[in-house]
Amino acid sequence: MKEISVEELSDNPFKMIGKDWMLITAEKEGKVNTMTASWGGMGIIWNKPVATVYIRKSRYTKEFIDAEDGFSLCILPEEYRDKLGYCGKISGRNEDKVKNCGFSVNHIEEVPYFEESRLVLKCKKLYSQEMNAASFVKASENFPNQFYSDNDWHVMYIAEIEKVLVK
Repeated sequence: MKEISVEELSDNPFKMIGKDWMLITAEKEGKVNTMTASWGGMGIIWNKPVATVYIRKSRYTKEFIDAEDGFSLCILPEEYRDKLGYCGKISGRNEDKVKNCGFSVNHIEEVPYFEESRLVLKCKKLYSQEMNAASFVKASENFPNQFYSDNDWHVMYIAEIEKVLVK
């Protein structure tokens, strides 16, 4: 993998996140866990390049994200689509998803990522906040119930993109 500057990224974030999907990957007490995500964003805030990810309170990966300062966003080639689907459906509480997928774990300064990735964003958390019904502008139209009828709210994480690796 080769390091590039964030300004050299040529991927369309709408396609990369929404269509290609990404693996949010973190480590806690020597164990690596990951989850597939198709919600998120990239941009600039506080004069820093950032990625925004959303993780439900119930997700096992949230424990890993909360345990450390950093995590990675791994974009894999299309040939891994079935494994991305698996990582989005199966909980790491019950199975070792990384082992079952055969992913090769490497680290960028203590942050895990997968060698199979075509693109890796090494991220450092800057901010987190739990979403809630009162903050929805269209709450009167019952919009939140479409996604949160079980009250399993997402927590939004804004993280600085510290390094970008490409194949």
